[in-house]
Amino acid sequence: MTDFFKGIEPVKYEGPETTNPLAYRHYNPDEVILGKRMEDHLRFAVAYWHSFAWEGTDPFGGRTFERPWFDGGMDAATVKADVAFDLFALLGVPFFCFHDADVRPEGESFAESKSRLDAIADVFEKKMAETGVKLLWGTANLSSNRRFMSGAATNPDPDVFAYTAATIKANMDVTMRLGGANYVLWGGREGYETLLNTRLGQELDQMARMLSMVVDYKHKIGFKGTILVEPKPQEPTKHQYDYDVATVYGFLRRYGLEDEVKVNIEVGHAFLAGHTFEHELALAAALGIFGSIDMNRNDYQSGWDTDQFPNNAQETTLAYYHILKAGGFGTGGTNFDSKLRRQSVDPVDLLHGHIGGMDTCARGLKAAAAIIEDGTYDAFLNERYKDWQGAEAQAMLKGDRSLEEIAARVEHEGINPPLRSGRQEFLENLINRFV
Repeated sequence: MTDFFKGIEPVKYEGPETTNPLAYRHYNPDEVILGKRMEDHLRFAVAYWHSFAWEGTDPFGGRTFERPWFDGGMDAATVKADVAFDLFALLGVPFFCFHDADVRPEGESFAESKSRLDAIADVFEKKMAETGVKLLWGTANLSSNRRFMSGAATNPDPDVFAYTAATIKANMDVTMRLGGANYVLWGGREGYETLLNTRLGQELDQMARMLSMVVDYKHKIGFKGTILVEPKPQEPTKHQYDYDVATVYGFLRRYGLEDEVKVNIEVGHAFLAGHTFEHELALAAALGIFGSIDMNRNDYQSGWDTDQFPNNAQETTLAYYHILKAGGFGTGGTNFDSKLRRQSVDPVDLLHGHIGGMDTCARGLKAAAAIIEDGTYDAFLNERYKDWQGAEAQAMLKGDRSLEEIAARVEHEGINPPLRSGRQEFLENLINRFV
């Protein structure tokens, strides 16, 4: 252990009555929920970037955090790795996630950056073997460096496209080497600021070509993990091409990739797109592309992505209900794409943020499981749609009736449907019984 978290003991489950701020009140990794350990349901991961690379900046102020690895080279990157694995051990999380730019300093050339990434992978490999912590997913930062100011795969300069391809390959290689369960593509600047200088169709074709090459390379190297695309509607561009789950699905279908790629859905991005998180989860499940989640929240009074730790048990209940109904996580998990507030400058604040988030998710999971076990909610949904199981309804749904035939039946039988209550208030009260 390093001295960064000096004096802090590993966080343990102490139950709902504890007042210990460095203990779990609800997250008990060995508790069995619907036949599976809680740890195996939730599959928590710490995000390397927000926890160790973010400096506490905002659009109106500079760095507030002081970390011993800031402004350093490879030695500092190794110190950062030491501290990161200390945090993983203190929290008892099974996974972590990273971007390349967060774990190694940028080199003077692509070759130097790749060499540095490989060197940090050596460090990770050793620490993962020592601790048992695994890699949920790796990804490449294709937005921060100014070379990506006009996009990465969608850039008008083919040399930037080529640099992007090389960067993704290097990160996929490291992800596979470290046994990563997934590889994520987040199009940080894959969008446009203005249509005045944009050929939208051209850029979509470029993005599809890059994704197709990623899928081809996955199969070539035998990577068994899942390729994930992370939807986001805006920030930093005016309009992102991966706006939301529906947009991503349409893109995948157009280019024949819907059976190869799934989505990593973030709470904050769902809200920026004008959706609830559970909407995006339910839609991804219905379309067969649900993969993994980034768990955080936005400030409802801010119009931007604040990446705060989750603290609303009702929201996480609805989220995990849809995740459980979708069959749970396969290769995915719950990654905390969450960062401290810029005033939370102490090392222990990293513990508090993750403890609160993990407890909130655990409460949501247990409540969601209780809703499923109780059965009242699912019974209501079954009752509401049961008439679609009738012979005539199935004939309409399966295409065995034409528009003219349906219209003739309505006229002949004098069909005049009565109103049926959606019972929203009853359902809201029902869900609140379990939270």
